[in-house]
Amino acid sequence: PVTAGPIVVPYGHVIGNEKWRGSELAQKLQGKIRLIFEDGLGLVDFHLSNRTCILYISEADMVAGDEFKRRLVRFRNASSLGGIVIVEKTLISDQYFLAVQKLVVLELGMVLLPVANQGEASQLITQLVSFCVREHSKDPNSNPFLRKPCSQLAEASVFQTVQQIPGVGKTKALLLLQQFGSIHRLCNASVKELELVVGQTVAQQIHTF
Repeated sequence: PVTAGPIVVPYGHVIGNEKWRGSELAQKLQGKIRLIFEDGLGLVDFHLSNRTCILYISEADMVAGDEFKRRLVRFRNASSLGGIVIVEKTLISDQYFLAVQKLVVLELGMVLLPVANQGEASQLITQLVSFCVREHSKDPNSNPFLRKPCSQLAEASVFQTVQQIPGVGKTKALLLLQQFGSIHRLCNASVKELELVVGQTVAQQIHTF
């Protein structure tokens, strides 16, 4: 099962899959956020909110074969949750990364965030939780790229992902998200459509990437 039932995540907490107890990632999260472990989360590694969760793909997962791909597809087919996929991109796993990126972003329509190790992943999760807490305390209409109050975490990670494209910083990432609304639409945009937002040179870089 994807989960054992509806997961209710207390405000400002993260619910982690029991299998992560004692891991380096869990140890680095302790003290930064309130982490609760639960059995029966199924395919999900961490729930950041009632609507957003993280699926973690380690270097070992990628080297071991295609089981992690089947897990991602099963999750997408069985769940309406917003899935953020964190992938360990290392010297060993780098050769598999492009194929994983294509599956996650283009075929499954989920957000993919690469990290070098579990320590970096813990920083990323902490940032996402902090972002959610900050946005909850503001008027949801105050941020132009947050159209749906319920999807702040997913939007925050999308914003970070777009900034990783060569030639795109915070300002251009914001403009692109205002124009296209999602990674999926951005990936399918033509060079001409992109040029209207960021100019010819960066448009070509984005399209190539």
